[in-house]
Amino acid sequence: MRPDDAPTRPFLIGVAGGTSSGKTTIAERLAELTGDDRLALIKLDSYYVARLGDTLEERAAANYDHPDAFDWALLNDHLAALGDGAPVPVPVYDYTNFERTDDVRRVHPARIVVVEGILVLWEPSLRERFDLKIFVDTPADLRLIRRLQRDITERGRTVGSVIDQYLTTVRPSHDQFIEPSKRHADVIVPEGGMNRPALDVLLARVREIAAATDLRT
Repeated sequence: MRPDDAPTRPFLIGVAGGTSSGKTTIAERLAELTGDDRLALIKLDSYYVARLGDTLEERAAANYDHPDAFDWALLNDHLAALGDGAPVPVPVYDYTNFERTDDVRRVHPARIVVVEGILVLWEPSLRERFDLKIFVDTPADLRLIRRLQRDITERGRTVGSVIDQYLTTVRPSHDQFIEPSKRHADVIVPEGGMNRPALDVLLARVREIAAATDLRT
């Protein structure tokens, strides 16, 4: 048996996929049904690099689907801390103004940690941490429609700005980085949160892990 004072390692799950593929729906549903006492949810969007000194126009024009847009070192540090049993201050991102705020969301250690985001299966040092790697695979036309609806209603964007961003940065980055990362997945989920059978299977696995007496070490 593992000594009582030995550190435990959480079971790490990565949930990747293109913009508006349904990966957030899956991750949040797993968290909701499992409980935050057993599952900690980390969103890659929280780790956009701080663009200090950039104007709003410069921030709006940046490519947020490129690997360079993220603070991978901070995310890996936070996952290591959670693995050591320490809470972490996860940054809060303001989508309307394209900037990391001074606020943080305190995330506490849990038996399962889910990391959700477009590129979580692309970055090698992050990918190697996962015990289960999931890719949510949804057709491009459906993802674009969902993104239009979301960005207009929730983030104050215009139709023109969403389409321009999609054509300029989102689609090229998806083809170059996100879609190729699918080959690293253990499980591919078609249609994202709309795929109820797949969600039920993932939930059953998560509950099995959460209920286990011992963590994987």
